[in-house]
Amino acid sequence: MVYIRQDRLPKLKEYKYSGVDHSLVSRYVLKPFYTNVVINCFPMSMAPNLITLSGFSFVLLNILTLLYYTPTLDQDCPPWVYASWSIGLFLYQTFDAVDGTQARRTRQSGPLGELFDHGVDALNTSLEVLIFSATMNLGQGWKTLLILFASLLTFYVQTWDEYHTKTLTLGLVSGPVEGILTLCIVYALTAVMGGGSFWQQAMLPTLGVEKHAFIPELLYNLAWNEWYMVYGGAMLIFNTVSSTQNVLAARRNDNLPPWDALLGLLPFVAAWVLIPIYLYLHPIILHAHLIPFVLYVGLINAYSVGQMIVAHLTKSRFPMHNVLLLPLLFAILDSFGPVLVDVSGGLLGWPSALGEDVYQVAFMFLCLGLAVGVYGSFVVDVIVAICDYLDIWCLTIKHPYTPETEETEGKKIK
Repeated sequence: MVYIRQDRLPKLKEYKYSGVDHSLVSRYVLKPFYTNVVINCFPMSMAPNLITLSGFSFVLLNILTLLYYTPTLDQDCPPWVYASWSIGLFLYQTFDAVDGTQARRTRQSGPLGELFDHGVDALNTSLEVLIFSATMNLGQGWKTLLILFASLLTFYVQTWDEYHTKTLTLGLVSGPVEGILTLCIVYALTAVMGGGSFWQQAMLPTLGVEKHAFIPELLYNLAWNEWYMVYGGAMLIFNTVSSTQNVLAARRNDNLPPWDALLGLLPFVAAWVLIPIYLYLHPIILHAHLIPFVLYVGLINAYSVGQMIVAHLTKSRFPMHNVLLLPLLFAILDSFGPVLVDVSGGLLGWPSALGEDVYQVAFMFLCLGLAVGVYGSFVVDVIVAICDYLDIWCLTIKHPYTPETEETEGKKIK
């Protein structure tokens, strides 16, 4: 046992899912659709985790078309590509929502399902940033990085909220519901409008709004993609403040120091202090190799989120470390050597081992490979540990539910 200590395994049997969804769209539109229509498409023999993984495969197909048609994130694609991104994301959302219903009707609900569901969602978050940036023709640069920051922060804070409150809370407007539906609509509109270049136009003139004196020039000339970033920033602030209030209230109810919980945000803060510094020092990564770097950063976040979920399931201490940040720290320290040499006139500093060209790019890909290895070992080890302890399988149903099983268990209880 590497990631789950032996003495924490019994806590897995105390697991009980707790979730609150305040979304009106989810309550009156999506859930009836899932419950009355979609769930009937899946046989009782299909494991809930397999439904989750099947949904994620649609996102992976979207990424493959992205890499083929717009590897620089700034080229118009054929309309069918954007349409496929919209359909793929909607199918992912649908499969991701139905897996819980499948788990309940097959009596397979458990901690592994929550871990698997959150793990896939964490990976999808960074992948969807790439697809959205390609849809908006944002290219490889600071705008794409800003969207990545907002998306990962939203997911991290939501998981941090769940760890402390023991409840997954989705507000009136949330990323998994309204956020994904918004993206689906944007992708579909891009297919209709003929490509991502449409979103580069100023929104107000495109809508036919006349220029008035009370409208600032900067505001009037904001492009569609920039308006979306403003909207996303507002939602980010709203969700972050809401989650923080939930956590502080939960800590007070448990008679615990409320502000100590904020220390759990430090791993994310540490990562996002290092990330922009590294990219500022190495513009070749920012402007020419941002896609693999986004994948690396996405795995950093997924690893932190995965550790949080495991700590939540096993009622362990909040994880404050992330080994995947160490290569990034090394690269920054390596790059600061020549800077100090220039500033001090040769009195301080050291030569860079990686340089700025091919070795720096190779190191970044090495970081990505390391992240895949570390996160992959984490996922495999935790899944194997949980499956062995609870006597279940991950992608198939080991102990199918039958009415006879329920009757036998009822007699045992009596």
